[in-house]
Amino acid sequence: MDTGGRLIAGSHNRNEFVLINADDIGKIKSVQELSGQICQICGDEVEITVDGELFVACNECAFPVCRPCYEYERREGNQACPQCKTRYKRIKGDPRVEGDEEEDNIDDLEHEFDYNYIDSLSPPHAVGAAGRHARGGEASSSGGGIAGHNSSHGLDIPLLTYGEEDAEISSDHHALVVPPFAGHAAGSHSPAFPDPSASLQRRPMVPEKDIALYGYGSVAWKDRMEDWKKRQNDKLQMVKHEGENNSRNFDGGEFDDPDLPMMDEGRQPLSRKLPVASSKISPYRLIIILRLTVLGLFFHYRILHPVHDAYGLWMTSVICEIWFALSWILDQFPKWYPIERETYLDRLSLRYEKEGKPSELADLDIFVSTVDPMKEPPLITANTVLSILAVDYPIEKVSCYVSDDGAAMLTFEALSETSEFARKWVPFCKKFNIEPRAPEWYFSQKIDYLKNKVHPAFVRERREMKREYEEFKVRINGLVATAQKVPEEGWTMQDGTPWPGNSVRDHPGMIQVFLGNDGVRDIEGNQLPRLVYVSREKRPGFDHHKKAGAMNALVRVSAVISNAPYLLNVDCDHYINNSKALREAMCFMMDPTSGKKVCYVQFPQRFDGIDRHDRYSNRNVVFFDINMKGLDGLQGPIYVGTGCVFRRQALYGFDAPVSKKPPSKTCNCLPKWCCSCCCSSKKKKGKGKKENKKKLKQKEASKQIHALETIEEGIKKINPENASQLSQVKLEKKFGQSPVFVASTLLENGGNPKDASSASLLNEAIHVISCGYEDKTEWGKEVGWIYGSVTEDILTGFKMHCHGWRSVYCIPKRPAFKGSAPINLSDRLHQVLRWALGSVEIFMSRHCPIWYGYGGGLKWLQRLSYINSVVYPWTSIPLLVYCMLPAICLLTGKFIVPEISNYASVVFMALFITIAVTGILEMQWGGVGIDDWWRNEQFWVIGGVSSHLFALFQGLLKVLGGIDTNFTVTSKGGDDGEFSELYIFKWTSLLIPPTTLLIVNIVGVIVGIADAINNGYDSWGPLFGRLFFAFWVILHLYPFLKGLTGKQERTPTIIIVWSILLASIITLLWVRVNPFVSRDGPVLEICGLNCDD
Repeated sequence: MDTGGRLIAGSHNRNEFVLINADDIGKIKSVQELSGQICQICGDEVEITVDGELFVACNECAFPVCRPCYEYERREGNQACPQCKTRYKRIKGDPRVEGDEEEDNIDDLEHEFDYNYIDSLSPPHAVGAAGRHARGGEASSSGGGIAGHNSSHGLDIPLLTYGEEDAEISSDHHALVVPPFAGHAAGSHSPAFPDPSASLQRRPMVPEKDIALYGYGSVAWKDRMEDWKKRQNDKLQMVKHEGENNSRNFDGGEFDDPDLPMMDEGRQPLSRKLPVASSKISPYRLIIILRLTVLGLFFHYRILHPVHDAYGLWMTSVICEIWFALSWILDQFPKWYPIERETYLDRLSLRYEKEGKPSELADLDIFVSTVDPMKEPPLITANTVLSILAVDYPIEKVSCYVSDDGAAMLTFEALSETSEFARKWVPFCKKFNIEPRAPEWYFSQKIDYLKNKVHPAFVRERREMKREYEEFKVRINGLVATAQKVPEEGWTMQDGTPWPGNSVRDHPGMIQVFLGNDGVRDIEGNQLPRLVYVSREKRPGFDHHKKAGAMNALVRVSAVISNAPYLLNVDCDHYINNSKALREAMCFMMDPTSGKKVCYVQFPQRFDGIDRHDRYSNRNVVFFDINMKGLDGLQGPIYVGTGCVFRRQALYGFDAPVSKKPPSKTCNCLPKWCCSCCCSSKKKKGKGKKENKKKLKQKEASKQIHALETIEEGIKKINPENASQLSQVKLEKKFGQSPVFVASTLLENGGNPKDASSASLLNEAIHVISCGYEDKTEWGKEVGWIYGSVTEDILTGFKMHCHGWRSVYCIPKRPAFKGSAPINLSDRLHQVLRWALGSVEIFMSRHCPIWYGYGGGLKWLQRLSYINSVVYPWTSIPLLVYCMLPAICLLTGKFIVPEISNYASVVFMALFITIAVTGILEMQWGGVGIDDWWRNEQFWVIGGVSSHLFALFQGLLKVLGGIDTNFTVTSKGGDDGEFSELYIFKWTSLLIPPTTLLIVNIVGVIVGIADAINNGYDSWGPLFGRLFFAFWVILHLYPFLKGLTGKQERTPTIIIVWSILLASIITLLWVRVNPFVSRDGPVLEICGLNCDD
């Protein structure tokens, strides 16, 4: 196909076709060649409007319809698009029809009620379809007749060339041949004829096409087409990535221009929201309101009906229930607007990866953090790095930074082996397009690896690559075995130099660039992504802030070396499972209409190696598939610590760009002077308040880096020569004493100084990872990862949302990242303990969302979600007390509820039903199974009475008393086999509270049943309520009990335990008492009969 030297882009599904960057050789000769659009109603071409644009009737689907058919459909038809059924909106120049009253965004009073205007668009002597579809009548000309022609004739023919005759159209090839006696009036002309007796035959531009179908309008459009084409190309050049013009505003306002061509698929939005179907979300919201109503009735009954003989138990239970209700509100309402999102990777490629040109996708720096290679195996870290190096993204735009916060030579040597193996692994992945690109998980897949593979060499090369990987594993295992015994003098490098990190707490900063140099390429000679090893400096007496400090060091060193505008951080055990994950994130970050306000794109965490029952809810499916979708409909999901793509400028603590407000609408019924008089007083009143608020906000908010003059706002009489120096001083106080790094913060779109050498950059990189670099700066306070909590992720995302940014939750069909999770009970409890401890630290700090961030950009429902994330550990106290109440009631014979009436029974049943229906509807729109939902409910109780409780006391001791406590974990046994780690029993003090609850409730059940058997039938009724309460606790703690005693591959010990319990009940039934005799003995009464008679 000959394209005339033009780039072709379009969408077959939408019948759109656009030629981009047409050269002078490939001239466009007709509208059909330009757009390829034919009216799907009458079969004629879609015309050009008076503004030089293609006429578009439907803005939703761009279904090709010409203007006469559009006007006819609005007057006489169903007023809707034939394809998408969307109602046609009124276009300027068309009269109003019924149903247009609400469309007040078109100011066209002169044609608002001119129903005869449509008839005036056609030539007066047009006949049939030719007259109805005339193109020339849409534009009038003020030019007079052509020189040398008689102007006394009466036939008016519109000027097809707008007053100028096209030199390339000969006189005998006009669309109309007019007899010599047919003159012209103003605004029309008759072509010249050398012979008065010339033929009156009509000569269409395309002779084989009937003039009745072809119409009058496409004779001399050449000049207008040239101008239109030039405007289209100019607008195409405007729609580019933000990196091409730093001075442009990308808030989205400039793309609302209706003249912007939207026919090309590459210029469509890169993503869209998918709200939950109203059939699912409307009943969900209705049941939430109903549940609130039932809760009000429930507490009305509970408070007004105390239990006088058990007042203490009743008061305690009511307090706990009120706390549970408040906790439910904090958790429930942030899920009011759940949404999902869809990305368009093909549009991303069309926009930023044009054929024959360098890729315009943004650079990306990827961070991998690790500390102890003995706890985080180097083989796992190597697989994560390999999946990053083989990602489906332009190689020259990817840089991988590995942070070794333990300064272990084992990690360094393993990374060196990984870089060598990557020279073979990366081209293999890209050649055969395999998934996933972490070799350990790729070769362990239990699927047909030949599916969709057609390359004849695939089997042979896969076998060779598997052998290469097994040899690589042997080398890594050899390094691990060697590192088990550290020499007394410490490790030495190959040249005999002592390893700088022999002292973990006292060593210099280290940087090694393994890949990315021009001399290091893969086995096929292609370039490889940059791979950098980083170990920040550590010295005694400095607070290094653990993972948050390591991440901030990576932010600075990456800014000096590569300075990509976007960052991705992953844990060392989270590999890239979807090679297109980075492109998925770029669909949000690089979208010119909405991407500038996105601070990060969070992906859900998915895990390998978890048994199908997931008894301890390790997958967190309810949180990632329900709670996070709800937050995405507000201001965005919270940051969960891994699998997140950041905007570098947002990490620097800057405010989000402020969107331009649309111009205020004026009424069409009143003149402008009336509107101005009515509104002037309001504007004057509100002007002073707005200016005061604006000044206050400018003082409180952080200043944008690209507007250095705003930093000096409020400082008067400054010498212009000293202004730049003062600005530099303020920047250094914020970012540190590195001129190279400070200069990099000025580059919103990334990049390095062109005149800087590699040696100078590495020298500056060592500087920014020194242990004292952050002193007297805003690192950890307003810049980078925020310090003050072991869960720095929640705090960092919270600060960004307070600055007005929004985040995005991206769930690709193929999971973007996968990792490993602790699956045995003790490790899982310690993981939850760490999360809860971080929440307590945030609650006790100045960054608590209850009182921090007001007046900023944080939405109130988003604030509720953050409050819930720091308050939930406090629920452990009422939860522990509430779980003890069933046993106390069974042992004492008392109950927390008085005798239940019919009204109370209805309220209680309604409460239980609304709780169940809420869960069912959440599972429906969230796509969560009932097993996952029930496991989440169970572990909420298990973690609440153990990890959350200990975290609360540990956090109070740490914040108030400065006492840092740790809980030791001791492994007690295990075996080999699949999921063997699940059955390893590790004793820890976290197991004491739930174990106590289990024993107490089981004993209470036994005593209660025995007491009912002893007292007879009358005591069974009140017993059912207490037993239900106790069994509720036991069912929620059942996975904990199974973790203590259960075994999957042999007869579970829990069967023995339950057998002993049942035997005890049966023994009490037969041995202890007579169930038909009361506890005080038989009751003797005088029957009134005389037995002596």
